Amino acid sequence: MSAVKGRGPLLLGVRHHGPGSARAVRAALDAAGPVVVLVEGPPEADALVALAADEGMVPPVALLAHVVDEPGRSAFWPLAEFSPEWVAIRWALERDVPVRFIDLPAAHSLALREEAESTEEPTEEPAAGDADGESVREAVRIDPLAVLADTAGYDDPERWWEDVVEHRGASGDAFAPFEALGEAMGALREEYGDGGHGRDLVREAYMRLQIRAAQKEFADGVAVVCGAWHVPALRTKTTVTADRALLKGLPKAKVDMTWVPWTHRRLARSSGYGAGIDSPGWYGHLFGAPDRPVERWMTKVAGLFRDEDRMVSSAHVIEAVRLAETLAAMRGRPLAGLTETTDAIRAVMCEGSDVPLSLVHDKLVVGEVLGEVPDAAPAVPLQRDLTRLQRSLRLKPEALERELELDLRKPTDAERSRLLHRLRLLGIAWGEPARSARGTTGTFRETWRLRWEPELSVRVAEAGVWGTTVLAAATARAEVDAIGAPALADVTALAERCLLAELPDALPVVMQVLADRAALDSDVGHLAQALPALVRSLRYGDVRGTDTRALSEVAAGLAERVFVGLPPACTGLDADAAAEMRGHVDAVHAAVGLLDGDGPAGHRDRWHSVLGVLAGRDSVAGVIRGRCARLLLDEGQLADGEAARLMGLALSPGTGPGEAAAWIEGFVGGGSGGGLLLVHDERLLGLVDAWLTGVPADAFTDVLPLLRRTFSAYEPGVRRTLGELVRRGPAAAGTGALGAAPPGFGEGLDPERADAVLPVLRLLLGSDDNDLVGVA
Repeated sequence: MSAVKGRGPLLLGVRHHGPGSARAVRAALDAAGPVVVLVEGPPEADALVALAADEGMVPPVALLAHVVDEPGRSAFWPLAEFSPEWVAIRWALERDVPVRFIDLPAAHSLALREEAESTEEPTEEPAAGDADGESVREAVRIDPLAVLADTAGYDDPERWWEDVVEHRGASGDAFAPFEALGEAMGALREEYGDGGHGRDLVREAYMRLQIRAAQKEFADGVAVVCGAWHVPALRTKTTVTADRALLKGLPKAKVDMTWVPWTHRRLARSSGYGAGIDSPGWYGHLFGAPDRPVERWMTKVAGLFRDEDRMVSSAHVIEAVRLAETLAAMRGRPLAGLTETTDAIRAVMCEGSDVPLSLVHDKLVVGEVLGEVPDAAPAVPLQRDLTRLQRSLRLKPEALERELELDLRKPTDAERSRLLHRLRLLGIAWGEPARSARGTTGTFRETWRLRWEPELSVRVAEAGVWGTTVLAAATARAEVDAIGAPALADVTALAERCLLAELPDALPVVMQVLADRAALDSDVGHLAQALPALVRSLRYGDVRGTDTRALSEVAAGLAERVFVGLPPACTGLDADAAAEMRGHVDAVHAAVGLLDGDGPAGHRDRWHSVLGVLAGRDSVAGVIRGRCARLLLDEGQLADGEAARLMGLALSPGTGPGEAAAWIEGFVGGGSGGGLLLVHDERLLGLVDAWLTGVPADAFTDVLPLLRRTFSAYEPGVRRTLGELVRRGPAAAGTGALGAAPPGFGEGLDPERADAVLPVLRLLLGSDDNDLVGVA
């Protein structure tokens, strides 16, 4: 206690999230034994500080403050296990010493942020030093550690900090590190003033007032843990009146505050966090290792590599430690730091490759640690319901991205799917749909990529305005989104999402809006955009047990309107509009194939008639005519030789080169297997070849981009085969009947060779002999 008496408050200037500072703070508090501990942070958190002693509180965590009426206006104060502020808080709670936060209240800081964002005028004040009328030095935001490191001859602030703080052993004087750092910061403040951090003057005025109040209440036993940058300002002798003048008229907002989980990745400077560090995982290791940190670090790296099936032995660990210590000695460092250990790992365990090092950086140097907060922490009702669902469905939030495979035929997996879809509808992107690594398809399987980010706590608070449970909030949000949807396609997409999320109370509202919009919308493009999502939604009834009869009726009516309106809508289009309409034709074609299985019969036949009309109408753009002809060919709706007849007409001398090239693009382009069609039907290839060689020289440069785009999409093997066929010449091309064997192939099917594939099919399909009868 004597260390505090007679000297005013004990100012412990620290580096946020610095393990060396954390150890020094613990030693200084043990030596001083203060009766109250003041910590840089929002005073609204005073009511929550006792939760830091709860067994359920596992750092990294953060204090979250948000405006009550606008949860999106928020701020975080992160704390890791190796943060000096966290160490001070735990020290005080373990000894029943009062602990208080003394920074500017979040009610003011959030209001000031909004005020700064709403004006284009700069909010930072100029640096001090213009009292004599001299020109004011431009206020530049500086990094104090970077300036000190540069002054000491270091090009890396992190390496400088490691050498002077992290790797230095404990000295006899527990307060010496703070006195040295405070003196350095004092020199910086004399040179740079506020360093471009104009709002710090207001924050420091509020801190001084809080320190005075604590001194008045507790006399001499006051210890203050704050950023080292603020120490010179807190030592400055000012009047209460002057400090209050700086705080007069500050805007204010009503805020709520709670604890939320945080991650090491969000502590990293690369995440955009202003007070972030480059290597939170490494700093956590330095803080937690009781001894021999380099040896323990190399052991962690070896374990990581072994988990990834890399061959790393004990000899590798021993040699890597020796190399790291040798590098530190050669570089004049007191202890091997992250740079030396990384160089040693690269040379010994990675054989000089940087590829495995990226794994070490992500998993260990930064780390994927996610903190935990106790149930007693304040939370909006929606957050509590989400936590309950996460536990009942065994879906624990994790900082590490992982893939989740769901089988919707299982009740638990179906509930997980509904939860994730409801959260996506609320804008809480905990999970994103992904393509399965196993290549599984079908409506009864889903693959999700999950990762919990701290910012999702803000999204949950924002979504709390829609309801107190996930189901109620998602239902209310869907109803509002349906009414405000700008386009018909947005409503059908929303209907699909409601089915996936199983929102039975929202679906009638969405369906009514959908029916009204569909009846009023006469744009065929909009109808064609809306149909695929609507038809896809019909597929979920079988797996999810959803009644989709109303949806089926709307889809059937929408399809009929598309069939009637598409031919006139495809007339007289320019190149860009034709390309867009071709996409609509493809989407409708895929949708009709599904609709025939779920709705009234006859949709497919009706669609084939529409395609036939489009394929034979000269006023329709070439790319659409070619695509319709190809779709009819793939569906087996063109008679023998009809495809060649349509191509011959499209490539006749009376057709302009550009229009003919567009027809070819529609027929054999767009990744639709057109290359294989030309390989196996040399008559069509002969027609293309004959047309291409007859294109006039002055028109060839106009059609070249279209042709290049079409043929460049083919696989290399297909392009090579087409080149060989064209090089061979048109001797057989254009003369054989459709279906006749091309040169080099037999006239008919060889049953013996066809049967040879059956064992492989049996293995792939897991079928017996009876299942494959007639396949060949």
